[in-house]
Amino acid sequence: MSEHEPLQPLSPSQREMLEEATSAYQEALTPGVARYLLDRGIGREEAVTHRLGVVGDRPFPGHERFRGMLAIPYLDRNGAPLTVRFRCLEEHDHRAAFHGKYNTIKDDPPRMYGIADVHQAGDTIEVTEGELDRIILRKIGLHAVAIPGASLWQGRHRRMLAGFNRVRVWGDPDDAGAEFTARICRSLRSAKGVRLRDGDVSETYMQGGAQALLDLIKENDQ
Repeated sequence: MSEHEPLQPLSPSQREMLEEATSAYQEALTPGVARYLLDRGIGREEAVTHRLGVVGDRPFPGHERFRGMLAIPYLDRNGAPLTVRFRCLEEHDHRAAFHGKYNTIKDDPPRMYGIADVHQAGDTIEVTEGELDRIILRKIGLHAVAIPGASLWQGRHRRMLAGFNRVRVWGDPDDAGAEFTARICRSLRSAKGVRLRDGDVSETYMQGGAQALLDLIKENDQ
């Protein structure tokens, strides 16, 4: 599929399977994973709202290699899942374990996380480099979406954001984050990078709370 082509709608059976999987993974959320999320500023309310979960002992077909991972569903504007990505929570060599730190279902096209905010935002929207960072910006009252890395930015994503007067890009303060910010800013004239200094969005929030992020916005808008 070309990056410029619109995504094909999911079939009823695909939607049903994704809904069943997302609900099952929500129910399997463990205290340990809840603590992991809380350490990143994501409490129970946010976990429930965004339907975060864990792949338990009975993963759905095609999800077997994601057992034990954090399940991050990509929801449509009505809260129904369009796909699920998985975050390994083990502190090990992910490549040696034959998976990535973040993992996508095989053959799944690159998607934008948090698309409901494209419909709800006014003239400004935030773009983060990771799903959990997007949840933090949403928590503090900002409309935001996420793209999980520069390589997954697509032409259709540009079209989805082209109507906004201001697009703030929250790339991580590293080389990959710089590439992420540069790629989106080259694609959208309305886009401008926010200069993170003390880690990513979640780390900045944990160090200085919502005000630390809002101060960066004030600095960016000057």
